[in-house]
Amino acid sequence: MTKVYPNITSRITESPPPKPFNSSNGDANSVVLTVWKKSLLFNCDGFTVFDAKGNLVFRVDNYMAGNKGEIVLMDASGNSLFTIRRKRLSLGDCWLVFDGETGVNPRFTVRKQVNLLNSKCLALVTSGSCKEAISSPKRNKVLYKIQGSYTQRCCTVYDDKRQKMAEIKQKEAAVRGVAFGMDVFRLIVHSEFDLAVAMTLVILLDQMFGSSTSPRR
Repeated sequence: MTKVYPNITSRITESPPPKPFNSSNGDANSVVLTVWKKSLLFNCDGFTVFDAKGNLVFRVDNYMAGNKGEIVLMDASGNSLFTIRRKRLSLGDCWLVFDGETGVNPRFTVRKQVNLLNSKCLALVTSGSCKEAISSPKRNKVLYKIQGSYTQRCCTVYDDKRQKMAEIKQKEAAVRGVAFGMDVFRLIVHSEFDLAVAMTLVILLDQMFGSSTSPRR
């Protein structure tokens, strides 16, 4: 049976930073991570993320068992990298992303795209608050745009110059005929894009489109 987590032991320890990997688009500085939609802790839901050598990189252990409106992305040692909070009573599906465990001055906002004329666009990453992103989208700077299909694990994150920053792709097993399914997939992060930011966007896409009641996009 193909292993999803080859280097995980009974004790979670700090892992070295992932090394660049030559991805399919020829970017020698890209990093390929394996994302597993499962927590390593008992009775918790979340994500576990490994590098190409099987070392633990990121963890999300409690976003379903605890406060469903708040998600914490951690590194391998359990240090909080980003806190993701859903904006309640907003006109759209909008989330604020804060550094560490702070709750002031969000680093960026992610808003679910509902424009039927642009069905390929899943979400917009903007500066400012959710209120600004919804009420003044033209004045609020769009940092990144996410397009594709999360349910098919085929998404691309573009910057404002239409350059690829990150990609979500299905993971192929090393053994022929063995499939991982949609709970295990690849996150390819291209040069100059923050790995933790890329994983944060994966978490938010799962919140927007990952449940059985969400629109199939």
